[in-house]
Amino acid sequence: MGPSGSGKTTLLSLLGGRVRDPAPGGSITYNDQPYSKLLKSRIGFVTQDDVLFPHLTVKETLTYAALLRLPRTLTKEEKKKRAMDVIDELGLERCQDTMIGGSFVRGVSGGERKRVCIGNEIIINPSLLFLDEPTSGLDSTTALRIIDTLHDIAEAGKTVITTIHQPSSRLFLKFNKLILLGKGSLLYFGQASEAMVYFSSIGCTPLIAMNPAEFMLDLANGNVTDISVPSELEDKVQMENSETDTKGGKPAPAVVHEYLVEAYETRVAESEKKKLMDPILIDEEIKSKLFSAKREWGANWCEQYSILVRRGLKERRHDYFSWLRITQVIATATVLGLLWWQSGGDSTAELQDQAGLLFFIAVFWGFFPVFTAIFAFPQERAMLSKERAADMYRLSAYFLARTTSDLPLDLLLPVVFLVVVYFMAGLRMEVGSFFLTVLTVFLCIIAAQGLGLAIGATLMDLKRATTLASVTVMTFMLAGGYFVKKVPVFISWLRHLSFNYHTYKLLLKVQFEHIGDSINGIKIDDGYVEVAVLVAMVIGYRFLAYLSLRRMKLQSGA
Repeated sequence: MGPSGSGKTTLLSLLGGRVRDPAPGGSITYNDQPYSKLLKSRIGFVTQDDVLFPHLTVKETLTYAALLRLPRTLTKEEKKKRAMDVIDELGLERCQDTMIGGSFVRGVSGGERKRVCIGNEIIINPSLLFLDEPTSGLDSTTALRIIDTLHDIAEAGKTVITTIHQPSSRLFLKFNKLILLGKGSLLYFGQASEAMVYFSSIGCTPLIAMNPAEFMLDLANGNVTDISVPSELEDKVQMENSETDTKGGKPAPAVVHEYLVEAYETRVAESEKKKLMDPILIDEEIKSKLFSAKREWGANWCEQYSILVRRGLKERRHDYFSWLRITQVIATATVLGLLWWQSGGDSTAELQDQAGLLFFIAVFWGFFPVFTAIFAFPQERAMLSKERAADMYRLSAYFLARTTSDLPLDLLLPVVFLVVVYFMAGLRMEVGSFFLTVLTVFLCIIAAQGLGLAIGATLMDLKRATTLASVTVMTFMLAGGYFVKKVPVFISWLRHLSFNYHTYKLLLKVQFEHIGDSINGIKIDDGYVEVAVLVAMVIGYRFLAYLSLRRMKLQSGA
């Protein structure tokens, strides 16, 4: 416990292995053994922010956590049963089929969200559970329920360590031991029930009826307005006043802090340290296993990939098939169909008109996926950091699942779009031509998506990513072969980087290869080069995105 900025979260993050490199000169050990990757599987860590997927239900959220985190020795059914046991243990049966919800999605209450976060961690049956301000943002009754839940977990034989900012007196009475921090220093460590006795022994007592937690936080802040202070502090203030010719006053916060730190160091610190340093006898076989450096994944790579693909499809299907997106695609297709209504023909004017339509299709399905994909990794960064810190899966499994789970969804809307446009505009009426057009557009989509993923993963900032994507897409569109037929030699290389250009050439080939060698200034060839370049973009951009994620230095390797 302590005021804001006292070091509570930093201490908890260090203990939980969430900070990779502790400050020089310090070390963190568990039963005299260094922190190890395997030990992480015995520790649960609940962050202050509720990082959950909004469109998954409570049951789905905990089931996926169980499938990914529980040991491979358990069967799939046993893992699912463990998820249901946790739901019962936390009293979430009533809302188990309700979506978690978020800013724009109605879901469970704040207290239920926090219990789901706790469930995500206790599902592995940890020996040690860390929680960073679990009552933050909750009303007093809901906060009490959360603390009661944690108390029950502790009573079942687990060690529960939580930071808390300003608990009510009812919450404070639930605690067994207390660490009081102030400006990064230890002001008290011991039984919570004995804290007021200790502060009274050093001359600090409340002058009015106060919540013990409020009294201690005032002290930690150096605010002694309603607190009596020992005579030595009053004497010090009087000496300072006499030197500066001022009268009255209370000791400065820095003076109070210095006194509290010194009092703890001289009266309590040594005896508490001796208690903590008493050796704990542990079976050597258990010790060697528990503190082994070898990490054990809850599922193999293929299982991780499969679970993450299923989770991704369930989470993102709501965004892909929102009425807003479907309306946008169908409305655009209808307008294009009306503007180019039955425009097919072999005259130069008709060919130029249809070339304009094909170029717009290449631009639309190049622009749309880029600005969808740039949000992927920045929006999921908090979730990725949290789950990777808990060693839920390999980064490579997550990345491949994230970039392939969307492919079935990505194909549906373009097919609907092309069905509307193709027949309204009277494009080449052959089955082969239609399917080649669909494949060309799909190749353009996944190439453009790769660019969006690379920009988002590299910058991890939506404003900067959107700006860079806008400039890049505009440049690719201008160099796409429709607006400028003869590009100067010194910048002609830009055209070959544009997926719009290669998609446009392929669409012209599919529609007009039976007519001539050149359409609208673009030479029609066999198309193999364009396909190869687009495939290279699909792979290359995604590889760049993966390397960028690796540079984020999420907890542990891939």
